[in-house]
Amino acid sequence: MKTVPQAVLLLLALTLGACATTRPALPRRDTAALRYNVTYAREPQRGLEVEIILLSSSPRDFLFRQPERVDTVWALSEDGSSRALRLHGGELHVPSGTRFLRYFYPLESPSRGGERSFFSGVGEGDAWHVAGRAYLLRPRVVPPDLRVEFTVDGTDALLPWPPDDAGVYHLRGEDLVDSGFHGFGGRRCEANVGDAVLEVALLGRFMFLSDAEVCDWLAQAAREVNTVRKTFPHPRITVRVVPVPGAEEPALFGMVQWSSPPSISILVGQDTTADALRRDWIAIHEMLHLTHPTLLPRVAWLTEGLATYYTEIARARSGRQTARQAWQELTDGFARGQSAAGSRTMAEVVSREGDWQGVYWTGALFALRLDLELRRVTHGRARLEDVLELLATRGPTSSLAGFGAAVDTVAGEPLFERLLAHQLSVPAFSDLGSLLDRLGVRIDPGGVKLQAAPDSRLREAVDGGRPSDDAG
Repeated sequence: MKTVPQAVLLLLALTLGACATTRPALPRRDTAALRYNVTYAREPQRGLEVEIILLSSSPRDFLFRQPERVDTVWALSEDGSSRALRLHGGELHVPSGTRFLRYFYPLESPSRGGERSFFSGVGEGDAWHVAGRAYLLRPRVVPPDLRVEFTVDGTDALLPWPPDDAGVYHLRGEDLVDSGFHGFGGRRCEANVGDAVLEVALLGRFMFLSDAEVCDWLAQAAREVNTVRKTFPHPRITVRVVPVPGAEEPALFGMVQWSSPPSISILVGQDTTADALRRDWIAIHEMLHLTHPTLLPRVAWLTEGLATYYTEIARARSGRQTARQAWQELTDGFARGQSAAGSRTMAEVVSREGDWQGVYWTGALFALRLDLELRRVTHGRARLEDVLELLATRGPTSSLAGFGAAVDTVAGEPLFERLLAHQLSVPAFSDLGSLLDRLGVRIDPGGVKLQAAPDSRLREAVDGGRPSDDAG
């Protein structure tokens, strides 16, 4: 953790104290209980100066979810007097009479790189990526009716939420809890998919890619989502693309956070090319998470399994890869999952989330089985995508039981619990070979070959197989 030098804190305190009498206060009739003013600062170091304006109805207890880079918050009263408040385990109690809370969040840190920096701050120059949960001090308890106003000055920002014409973000309290990814500075482009728009922040320089090529890559991934869902799941989402110096790989790491609307961020090799992006799978994988509801409590094997399964199927349906290539990717993944799982049952594998190869590919195999069974029992009238469409009408969140109920509704008979109970009780990949044989997926030393078999028509219905894919 990098703390701000005492001299910087003193300068900040003096500056904030001087500003206390010059910044206009919110009118008392304002319906927002909190107002956040975020200013991007370049000197003495790059960071975010955050001011929270409190009203009489504002909460008095606050916390940082990731108390790593801020250790002091300044409380200022109406008369401009200030008081330094130290954080205790990331928590803060606001003294009575406090009108403003102010602090500085440094974006630059000596410990740069790695997944942690993906949340706490990564970038170069005046283009920075940070998770909202890393730098935002929020109420410890968020009332359901809490209303918040939020502004950003000093740079162009890409936040999950759309601002109004005056540049003000009107948020609910839950937006502070699930605050998504934020981008500051950089360049912008847009990708359109039907009536949906992807607002993209390019947070750094690429050696061999134009901004248009990056946006085209994301638009392609979004179009592939529409091979799974009838329309893109959200009218607007935001995507931040962060170049990683010295890397030639396309996407290195990506994540979707369930802000409202969801926000996606992806690390991309700075030296990658447009040809390499065409082979990427991470962008479509992250966008496919938008096709299913948030499952509470979290069920990683199912949500990651769905996205992993459809990553290959959607790329085949769009024509970005052949059906044969899709099944090659799936069988390679199943082999990795089987190696990780060993002789353990599915229940044993999915109980250990840190075993990602086992969890992802066990879940992907279950998604394939579920898709095939739905098609089988309905004689081709229904498929797994119909479950996702039904769940979309029931709200943004669900549960494992709710997912199962949607499966049974689409199937027209009890299906989910029976299939899941069986798979949980047997070695995770025990009957993979017989399943592939029935689908006509043969694994030879030279690679996968697709051939006629009892269930090859089901396989072709799944992948949208083309005649040119059938040849060995």
